[in-house]
Amino acid sequence: MSLWIEYVQMTEDSLRRQTPDELLAEIELDERRKRRGKLKVFLGYAGGVGKSYQMLDEGRRRLERGEDVVVCALQREYPPGVQLILNRLETIPTLKTCDAESIDVEAVVRRHPQVALIDGLAYANPPGCPNGHRWQDVEQLLDAGISVITTVNVQYLEGLQDEIERITGNRAPFIIPKSFLEESADEIALVDAPPAESFWHGMVDRSTLLAEKHKLSRLRELALLAAAAVVDRQLESYLRSHGTEQTWGVHERILVCVTPRSDATRMLESGRRNADRFQGEFYAVYVSQAKPSEHGQRILEHNLESARKLGAEVEILSGPDTAQAILAFAMERGITQIFVGHSSAPYNVWNHLRGDLVNRLIRSAEGIDVVVYPR
Repeated sequence: MSLWIEYVQMTEDSLRRQTPDELLAEIELDERRKRRGKLKVFLGYAGGVGKSYQMLDEGRRRLERGEDVVVCALQREYPPGVQLILNRLETIPTLKTCDAESIDVEAVVRRHPQVALIDGLAYANPPGCPNGHRWQDVEQLLDAGISVITTVNVQYLEGLQDEIERITGNRAPFIIPKSFLEESADEIALVDAPPAESFWHGMVDRSTLLAEKHKLSRLRELALLAAAAVVDRQLESYLRSHGTEQTWGVHERILVCVTPRSDATRMLESGRRNADRFQGEFYAVYVSQAKPSEHGQRILEHNLESARKLGAEVEILSGPDTAQAILAFAMERGITQIFVGHSSAPYNVWNHLRGDLVNRLIRSAEGIDVVVYPR
């Protein structure tokens, strides 16, 4: 499965000179890339989809092309086909503490291969190790200039635990921070293959089989969205380092506009559902204007508290032009959908101004969907 990113050609008017800070960010990014090793992650939606095979087979191909490749961490058992590939690769033994194993980071750094193969990124190291988690070992190897190819299942990615627990009934014991993949991964390869036949062993009941297939379908969707989110973040960082602001992306970012005039609970809940559906980000904003009445203040506080309870990142904006303040925030954060309420009350001057606000958002929010809710 491939990830597609639409290329948007910049017009001459949209280009501008980079600021000193942007030039410095670009230089620092280039220097970091030159010093560090490259990280490739084979991401799977479940066990048995072939992540280990893909990783080891790529190691074999690189070895045949003349690269210096070693294996640094393995799973306990492999099918015969994978074992044949593994037999051709050099292995640096892991450190064993009771029943647990950890990467011998010092030995790998001393050996300093071009590429280290690490099967299973989402492990906690046993007590006494310098690093608490395997992803921190990988970060240390990358800093030493060693490229890493590794594997991980989607349930270990930060921010997905609640949704995956709802799907599978299980919660992953270890978490890999989103920031690690967004900042360190140079390539995400989604392994979108059916699980091995052994995965279905014992599932003879049709209803059980259908339920399991539904779970896997949802997990595949989450894995795709997680991979797309990493690509989107990296693209955003690259564009900003080159003086270009991103106003679009593959990652959904939902913005709900609240006011002191009406209860926004339903609109906020809808925004939350949309963000969850696409594993996107969720924001709520209020543009501060004249001090509201006591009743309006209570409504506003209720709306903002509801937004926080739903996990929104809440921002209080200011400015004489409400529409411009909302649009500026949306452009800065790469918002993809704006939710705004529209009054259904009889015409008066305020409703006319409100209508102008909604219409201005619709006209000016180029590349952003505006969803209007009646109140």
